[in-house]
Formats: sequence, C-alpha cells, structure tokens
Amino acid sequence: MSEETKRPGSPENTGAPELKKPKTSAEVESVPRETRGIAHVKKEYIVDSRPVEVIDDDSAEAAGDRNDDGGNGKGKGKGKGKKQRGQNKNREIKQNQEKVQLCQSLVDPELEKVCKFGAETCRFTHDLGVYLEAKEKDIEGVCPVFNALGYCPAGMKCRFLHSHYDGEGKKLIKDLTKYEEAKLSNHELNHITNEEKLSLIKKKFDFPLSDAVVKIMDDIQEDNKDNANEYVETRFFAAEKKKLDLVGKKIVSPLTTVGNLPYRRLMRTLGADVTYSEMALTLPLIQGTNSEWALPKAHCSEYPGFGVQIATSKHWQGAKSAEIVSKLCPSVSELNLNSGCPIDLLYRQGSGSGLLDQPARLIRILNSMNYCSGEIPTTVKIRMGTRDNHPIAHNLVKRLVKETQTAAITLHGRSRQQRYTKEANWDYIAEVGQVLKETEQELEDDKDRRDFQKINFVGNGDCYNFNDWYKAVENPYIDSVMVARGALIKPWIFEEIEAQQYLDKSSIERLEIVKTYADFAMQHWGTDEYGIALSRRFLCEFLSFFHRYIPYGILEKYPIKLNERPENWKGRDDLETLLGSNDYKDWIKISEMFLGPAGENFNFTPKHKSSSYEKK
Repeated sequence: MSEETKRPGSPENTGAPELKKPKTSAEVESVPRETRGIAHVKKEYIVDSRPVEVIDDDSAEAAGDRNDDGGNGKGKGKGKGKKQRGQNKNREIKQNQEKVQLCQSLVDPELEKVCKFGAETCRFTHDLGVYLEAKEKDIEGVCPVFNALGYCPAGMKCRFLHSHYDGEGKKLIKDLTKYEEAKLSNHELNHITNEEKLSLIKKKFDFPLSDAVVKIMDDIQEDNKDNANEYVETRFFAAEKKKLDLVGKKIVSPLTTVGNLPYRRLMRTLGADVTYSEMALTLPLIQGTNSEWALPKAHCSEYPGFGVQIATSKHWQGAKSAEIVSKLCPSVSELNLNSGCPIDLLYRQGSGSGLLDQPARLIRILNSMNYCSGEIPTTVKIRMGTRDNHPIAHNLVKRLVKETQTAAITLHGRSRQQRYTKEANWDYIAEVGQVLKETEQELEDDKDRRDFQKINFVGNGDCYNFNDWYKAVENPYIDSVMVARGALIKPWIFEEIEAQQYLDKSSIERLEIVKTYADFAMQHWGTDEYGIALSRRFLCEFLSFFHRYIPYGILEKYPIKLNERPENWKGRDDLETLLGSNDYKDWIKISEMFLGPAGENFNFTPKHKSSSYEKK
C-alpha cells in the first residue's frame, strides 16, 4: 500500500475503532455537553487550546441560495468567539475585466471573421499589438484547454497564450486531429441554439402538449367534472418513458452554486453514477433566460445518468418547462421536481417545500410534467414535512404512488423547519420506503398501471462515509442514497463506498483533486480573463466545503459526523494545514497554484458567514 493513501480501516492501521450504533436521544443527553459536536484531534496536532464553538444538533444550519442541499452555514469555532451563521446575502461578486479588450473577431486571426460594427465604431480594439501590450502577464504552464482539446477557443485572449502561440509565425498552434477526437469524448451536451432561445423570448415557441394538459388541469382545479374525466387518460397514457434505475447507484444531489458542471464532471471521475443540474426556475426557462439555460448543460461523461431539476408552484410552468427540456435537451435521464427546498423565498411562492402543504397542487404539477416530458421520466424530491414533529411524507407518498406516474421519490430525512438542524431521520425514511412498496403491491392488479415501472425510493441526509451508505441501502425499502455535503467535503466518498473502507487522502492527493476541478472549470468557462475569474470564484466556492475535511490520521477516533467540529489543528504537513484552513484568503492562495495570481480587483466573499473568518 502506498504512503499516499493509508486506509484507517485496514490492517496497517489497527487503531480504528469499532463502528457503533447511533445513540438514542437519552444516550445523547448523557454525553457531557462540553464534548458534544466536537471532532477530537490527537494532541500532537492541536495548535492551541482555545474553546471549540460547539455546533449542537439544534443549531447547525445549512442553507442554499435555492436548493435544499447546497449549504453549510455552520460556525467553525476557529474565529472570534461569536457564532457566525447564515449567509452573506449581500456579498459582492466582482469579475476581473481587461483594461483593453480585444474584439471577438480577432480572437483567432486565421479565421478572418468580420466585425459587424467595423474597426472604426467597434468599442473593442482591433489592434492586436495594442491588446497584447496591455494584456496581463501570461500564467505559467500549459493551457489546460489546449492540452485537452488540441485547440484553445480563447485564442489570443487566453491567459496561457505562450503555450499555444507561434510568435514568429504570429499564429495560434492547433492540433486539429486531437480537436476532432475530443469532440467525441470531451464535449458538452444540451446546448440550445440562439434561434431556439429567441423563440422563447419572443413567445413563439410551440407548446401543443402543454396547452392540452393545462386546460385539463385548470378544469380539475375548478372542479369541472365533465372535462376532468379526460384526466385519467391524459395521465396514464403519456408517452412511453425511458426506464430509470437508481437501485444501488452512487448519486450526487442537486447542489446550488457548487453543483456546477465542472464539479459534477469531477464527481464522475471519482465514481458517481448519477448527477443533477443545479435547480432551475421554470419561469426563466420558459422566458429563455441565458443564466437559467446554462444549468441543463452537462458534460458528455454525465449522460446517461444526468437529471435536470426544476422548481415551480404552477402546473402550467411545470408543463411548459418539461416540454421545452424534452424537445431541446435530449441528453437528460430524468426531470426532477424540487419539492423540498426549505428557503423562505421559494416557500413563500408555494414552490420547493411549500408544495408539501399543498399535495393536490404537487400532484397536478407532476402529472403535467409527466405528460409533456416525452420519453424523459419525471421524479420528485421531498422532505419529511414542513413542521417539526409533524411528518407527512408517509401519507404524501401514498398519493404519489396512486395518483402520479413518478419514476422515483427522494426523501430528505428532515422537515423544512429543521433545515439542517438535528440529524436526518433514517428510521422515518425507511418507514416511508415501506409505505411506498406496500402501496405499490396493493395496486399490482390495476390494469391501468401494468406498464408503470417500479418506483425508485432514495434516501437523503447526513451520508458522510461508506458505512452510512451501506447501512441505508441494506434496508430492503431503500434503493439508494443521495449524497450532498458529504460529496463536497469528501469528494472521494464514492471511492470509499466502492472500497468499503475509510480512505485517508494525503494532502498531495487532495491537491490533485483541486487541480482536476480547476482544469475542468477552465475547460468549461474558458481561459480568457473572464473565464479565469469565473473558474477562481467557483473553485473558492468548492473550497468553502472541501476545507472542512479533517484527515482521519489526525483524529482520535472516527467516523465523525457532519456537524462535529475540530479543535484548532495543524496538518501532517504544511500543505495539509493549508488545505484545512477556514480563511478564505488561503482558498485564494490555493487557486493561484492553478489559475495564476488573483489580481488586485478579484473579490471573493464566502457565501456563508461561518467561512468569513480571517486570520489575525
């Protein structure tokens, strides 16, 4: 076994503790309060004895901008004595801009593109010499896009220009053979054309399926029984669907901000079977908004096994967005309705977890989506309920089985009120899974359902190691586990699941993961000034979770829980200490290893206040 990866559960490390069953609430209360929520570090790795800010089960909140699985929000205890929770909602996101900007027609001079504005009136320079003189110094190393594709579309604007520019011949270097090969193995999917986007913006896109089903759903809503009789046939004779199989699959949750294409592509290289887009809002999709249509894009390595998640509170929006996705994004394995997002904005609009309080509306939306989604199966993600101590998922699931044709249900084992406080209730998840399977059995003789596929049931919440995953899937009523924060903090979690043992990644191995993310980011966003700035911003967002990994080798015992925080620690080497820093300025330093100097104008404010601590 290499020194790079020591496995704490293996014979080389016999000090691994036996895994224990989860404590009951009474047992938790018996644990001294001063030790609750603490991940105990070996004495030789403790930096000082300042008290740890304990994150109790009822105070650890994680919130996402949109989605229910994207957040952190937990105080680290390494800061200024005050608890910092929640989000920096007014944070500024600034991007670097070049002082002198080159006209797009000259990015690749050999192509001899014509500027539609003309050199005299164009607001960008047409003088390559002036542009190159003012351009920031090149970043050292080989351009990752050129290295992967054989050609860099950023051309003269690339920050790694020296690696693919012939100064004497004054032309870009191209490996066209490699570029043609890369089109087959390294490309992105689900791009829509400008013409298609314009038809949405001008409201000229044709919605024949949506128009039909919306009329029926409106009649149902208005209790028009004559027309509502058509509903049964509409629902049960939707287009034949592609089969969806999530049993035993390694699934990454939809994640807002951090669940972008480069991150999902990274997770595919680390063993994920299923990934989802960031949550898209239906109205901007229908209106052709650029930022929303960036979300369904996927890397070719993600399909099959790529789902698009949407959020809405209206059946007509669900129907139209489903019809658009099915027509314009053929490389989609499922269309997922978010009915679990806890944030106030969506809840007040009646979407996200707001749909849990309105099951009839939820069912109308799902059936409208299903009718309009072509061969793409529709799925839904829910929570236990909206209020603590008042779970409703067991009753809701019965209705979803009987009244919809959903192909999968994912249950997050917390209520909306809990957000991310307290541990996920996997006992309840299993109970709901049993209700689902028993309800399906009751309907086996229903001739209208004979072509329905068995519903996949997936649990979600607090999966942080291979033992958590296997404990869930060994239950006969749970088909798989959706992993969220566990896959952000420890992206190699699926490697652990495959190996069925803990993997203590060295600092060098972890830095290689960061490098891979950076390369994927530049291949997606580009290597010009704007692309580098975007890549740096999202790399820092990723590091805001990644830094929370506590190496097994410095812990007194493991596994630890997501809400447990360590004392102030140092790593086994300087790089490990840097990778574990919760100072966002150190995250920027790490980004500079792959993206060059950040520059004076680069600004990054952590999304969560708990990550805003700066070193004195």
